[in-house]
Amino acid sequence: MRIDQRYRPAGTNEQPRTRWVDQAAFGRRRADLRLGTSSHRVDRAGEAAVDRIAVRHTVRTSTAEYSLLLNAPEHVGRRLVGDALRDAVAELRAIDLTYGPGRPDSLVSRLRRGEIAPESYPPLADLVDRCAAMRAATDGWFDAWAVPGGFDPGGLLNGWAVERAAARLRAAGIHDYAVLSGADLTVRGHAAHGGPWRVAVHHPTDGRRPPLVLEMTAGAVGTSGVTGRRDHVVDPHTGEPAEQLVAATVVGPDLAVADAYATALYAAGPTGLAWFRNGSGYQALFAHRRR
Repeated sequence: MRIDQRYRPAGTNEQPRTRWVDQAAFGRRRADLRLGTSSHRVDRAGEAAVDRIAVRHTVRTSTAEYSLLLNAPEHVGRRLVGDALRDAVAELRAIDLTYGPGRPDSLVSRLRRGEIAPESYPPLADLVDRCAAMRAATDGWFDAWAVPGGFDPGGLLNGWAVERAAARLRAAGIHDYAVLSGADLTVRGHAAHGGPWRVAVHHPTDGRRPPLVLEMTAGAVGTSGVTGRRDHVVDPHTGEPAEQLVAATVVGPDLAVADAYATALYAAGPTGLAWFRNGSGYQALFAHRRR
């Protein structure tokens, strides 16, 4: 099966591509990245093409673990690549400290208590606006306000953090990278071997099934449900744990949006598949019912 989907990430003029790859053809090649369990795996780390600088780094915050894979032409220089990596890591750590809902002094917690307005901090306003937009896009199935405390952006906060770190990389001149966290990722450009990023998306609970394989030059994969916890997503209409699906995986241009769609789809069940029929640029890869 070969299906081409062209995505245009916000703020770019290029037309990057995500392509589904025929299983037989993929069998003759190795994946660069594997998703679909509670963590991710990097298969091809260190296999850089000639005249390329390839770097892999893992960073842990209080709530997540991230892997960053960067590569660049040698003429860019190792110092610039190192500086770009430090900027991206600093952004991930800053978001954890500044916006984490579990931190009493975070901006999110202060917003809940009515101490500040979203407009006080432009990134906080962006985070709130994204949550509001996804509530509208999912008919209320993603609702950051339908939780104890009044506001919790956790359903898209991790993807938002990854995208902001990726923006730091681009601003520093790095245009070939992958940033992963758990079963989520965003990629741009090409892998260190010179070709598109080869991403094998495994079924989250059935290891016997062959993976869905994507060749990506830009885009994101967001997943909800792979932790195995049956109560980590709540139906915002009833307040009860969502139990229709075993997992939901969504692919599209932006990881924050894909994450929010995956969270909402996990909560809504099969009815949420209607959101992907309107040309939004996002597509559901997995939406499997519980047995």
